[in-house]
Amino acid sequence: MEKENLSQKLVFTATALVGYVALIAAARRWYLQWGATADEIAQPLPGDELMDHASANHAITIQAPVQAVWPWLKQIGQDKAGFYSYSFLENLVAADIHNTNRVVPEWQHLKAGDTIRLASKKVYGDKPLLPVVALEENHYLVLKGWGAFVLKPLDSHTSRLLIRSHGRRYGWGMRLLLFLLLDPIHFLMERRMLIGLKERAERAWQQDT
Repeated sequence: MEKENLSQKLVFTATALVGYVALIAAARRWYLQWGATADEIAQPLPGDELMDHASANHAITIQAPVQAVWPWLKQIGQDKAGFYSYSFLENLVAADIHNTNRVVPEWQHLKAGDTIRLASKKVYGDKPLLPVVALEENHYLVLKGWGAFVLKPLDSHTSRLLIRSHGRRYGWGMRLLLFLLLDPIHFLMERRMLIGLKERAERAWQQDT
């Protein structure tokens, strides 16, 4: 009986694993390009020279002008506004992230050469620091180790925000880990970040107009 139960568990586990791999493979193109148009995926962006390839292109339309969206993007960081994503998931790994629902003037002085912190200094030290390699007000922010955040106006009251994540060349083991786990997690968190930023920027813009 014990052998039979063990056999059933192994079959169930193997079936679940095969199903998960099949689901990830089928959805991969969708979640690596979520929200982005073919033209956006093909166009060159600031910071492309830093990557071996684009690992993902995610985009969203925001019903607010670029100058109303930019301050929210400019203040991202663990020690500032957070990342507007699932902080409860981020804090499962002791990242100590708390999302902010307002623009803070003291956090609006970001410039090239500064760094953005991804997780708690107390827990992780200075390892999770991403250098700001390029920045143009109301247009783009490029982070080494993440990618390019690019804002473009669609009209006087509508913006488009595209995040192009920079990929690197890895060995087969890391590529497998990216395929099975890290890329889907990155999509989940970055999608929520885009939606969270959109919600905040649109709400603030509507209140101001």
